[in-house]
Amino acid sequence: METIHTIAWMKQVARAARVQDRIIGFVPTMGALHEGHFSLVRAAKEQCSPVVVSIFVNPKQFGPAEDLRKYPRPFETDREALEKLGVDYLFAPTPEEMYPSGFRTSVVIEELSGKLEGRSRPGHFNGVSTVVLKLFEIVQPRFAYFGRKDAQQARILRQMAEDLDLDTQLVVCPIVREPDGLALSSRNVYLNGNDRRAATALYRSLEAARREITSGQRDAARLLVRLHGVIVSEPGVKLDYAEIVDAETLAPVATLRRKCLILLAALIGGTRLIDNALIEESGDSFKVTL
Repeated sequence: METIHTIAWMKQVARAARVQDRIIGFVPTMGALHEGHFSLVRAAKEQCSPVVVSIFVNPKQFGPAEDLRKYPRPFETDREALEKLGVDYLFAPTPEEMYPSGFRTSVVIEELSGKLEGRSRPGHFNGVSTVVLKLFEIVQPRFAYFGRKDAQQARILRQMAEDLDLDTQLVVCPIVREPDGLALSSRNVYLNGNDRRAATALYRSLEAARREITSGQRDAARLLVRLHGVIVSEPGVKLDYAEIVDAETLAPVATLRRKCLILLAALIGGTRLIDNALIEESGDSFKVTL
C-alpha cells in the first residue's frame, strides 16, 4: 500500500488508473477506523481495483464548540489495518494541502442540508459537501462507499453527485453494529462504562419502533411516542431529535409511505451519537432495516 500526502501525486495516480481503464473504488474517512469502515473497504474491493482510502479530519465540518482537537487520530494503527485489508492507496493530506491560503469555496446543497443534523450543527453539511467534492475531483473514483449510519449525509451527497453530473456513483452500505446494537462510530471511544450502556437506548428505541411497525402501526406520531418513551427512560441520554422523514425529501411524514427514515441524534455523557432505521414499503407491509 502506498501512502500519498499530496493532491498532485494522488491525481497522477488516479489519472494513470483511468488511462488503464481500471475501476477506482474510494472510501473517504476521518480515520479512527473500525469495522464499519472496514466493511466499506471490503465492499470496494469486491467491485474495484485499485481501492483508495482517504484519512482526513476535515476542519470545515466541525463547529466552534465541537470536538475537532480531541477527535481521535490513531494514524499508524489505521494505516496498518488498511494495509492488512489490501488497500492499494492511502490518501492522507494535511489541512494546509486541502485548504491552502486563500481558499474561499463552499458547496451548499439547498433544502436538504439545513434539516436534522444541519439544524443542530449549522454549516456541518456545507463542510462535508465541500471536502467530498474535492476528494472526488482528486481521486476520480467510479464508486465511492459510505455507511447508512450517516443516512442524511448519504442523501445529501447523492443529490450533489446528481446535480453536478459527477462521474462518481455512491454506494451506501449497511450499518455495522455491536452485538448489543450500538452502531459503530469513531466517537464511541469517548464513552465511559455507564455512558456505553446508556447509548444502547438509541438502538432499543429503534427496535421498539420496528416492533410497532411490524404489528401494523403506520402513524408516525404514535411511533415517535413509543420511541421517545424508550429514550427518556434512560437518564444518561439527552435526545436532540427523533424524526420520521421521507427518505428523499427528508421532510417529516404523518403516515408511513414508500420509503422513510427514522433519524435520531442524542448526547450521551457529552458525546453526540446518531442512528437511524430504514423503512421500505413492500406490498401491504413495511420492511424495517436497522
